[in-house]
Amino acid sequence: MLRFLALCSLIVVAIGVSVNAVSSGEDEHELQRLSMKRNESAVDDPKMVASLVDMRIGNSTERRKLGFFSCGTGNPIDDCWRCDKNWQRHRKRLAECAIGFGRNAVGGRDGRYYIVTDPSDEDAVNPRPGTLRHAVIQDKPLWIVFKRDMVITLKQELIMNSFKTIDARGVNVHIANGACITIQYVTNIIIHGLHIHDCKPTGNAMVRSSPSHYGWRTMADGDAISIFGGSHIWIDHNSLSNCADGLIDAIMGSTAITISNNLFTHHNEVMLLGHSDSYTRDKVMQVTVAYNHFGEGLVQRMPRCRHGYFHVVNNDYTHWEMYAIGGSANPTINSEGNRYLAPVDPNAKEVTKRVVTSDISKQWNWRSNGDLMLNGAYFTPSGADAGASYAKASSLSAQSSSVVATLTYHAGALSCRRGRQC
Repeated sequence: MLRFLALCSLIVVAIGVSVNAVSSGEDEHELQRLSMKRNESAVDDPKMVASLVDMRIGNSTERRKLGFFSCGTGNPIDDCWRCDKNWQRHRKRLAECAIGFGRNAVGGRDGRYYIVTDPSDEDAVNPRPGTLRHAVIQDKPLWIVFKRDMVITLKQELIMNSFKTIDARGVNVHIANGACITIQYVTNIIIHGLHIHDCKPTGNAMVRSSPSHYGWRTMADGDAISIFGGSHIWIDHNSLSNCADGLIDAIMGSTAITISNNLFTHHNEVMLLGHSDSYTRDKVMQVTVAYNHFGEGLVQRMPRCRHGYFHVVNNDYTHWEMYAIGGSANPTINSEGNRYLAPVDPNAKEVTKRVVTSDISKQWNWRSNGDLMLNGAYFTPSGADAGASYAKASSLSAQSSSVVATLTYHAGALSCRRGRQC
């Protein structure tokens, strides 16, 4: 019995506690070890993931034929919930709509609603009830919504605890001009409907990460969303731009992630997936990047990948200055059904960039399947087209690149109103 209780305690620690980023602490080392053990088994069999998503896509297509679901677009995420005029009464249904490698992210589905009424962030150690910071640090599952439109300027990183959904549908919520979101050593996070922009480096301060823990945070880079050793994460329908570092970074063994329906604009290094060439634990990483619009003012890293398995499917690339997809350290990149519109610059037509100094990159498994190349865009494939590798980098069947404009038309934060289809 004592052994059973001890095992339960370890599981609770592994999935329910966020941690301070003091790199030398024994507590963080233990949480990192437990997080890695959890993340190694976080992803379902890729073939099963793909078949379930394919079934959902087929069902959404059949619904459109019925006429009643006239709002259907073929986007399986949106067609899962947006046709419902009473979506506001059925908010938690969103948790049933994730696809790809992050499809098991339930967020705060099994908890109560928490209504954010106060946009302030005066005290990062003792956050005021009703604030977003007070909501995200709680130990129990919560589905977090907002009472009204608001701009939240965070003094320090917003350190999330496990089993949380941030759901900004129906209001206009900006996280801007300060610190932004950190998902560190936690699991089951959904972030939906936010405008996140103008994030700045912060840190060298005390910050609370749970009701029972706060600690010293060193300097943060200024990412819009930073994922560090996290799993079962779904980032959907957000508008992200103009931050000090990345818009979405996932590193240090993070996996089981879906990044979908987002609008990315006005930024240099958009998305980093993988910590460093030497950090081989990122080999567990599986990320689905689907139905996003990479828009004006972008330069590079859409995404930039290391070590893991990346399914880049049915996205619309209308702007880049250097390249769209890059990588190093032998990542498997499966690009399917995307639309790539190259810039005018004749030296920036290539979609891909290999960050290496030798010919070893010719062995990496990078492929383009059914992508639409416009204005001289071209993808440089490589590798032996190994079926086993691409199975690990496949999370749904791509739709035709000819329908990408429809699939991504509503990318970014939606303007949803009560009593109307969203």
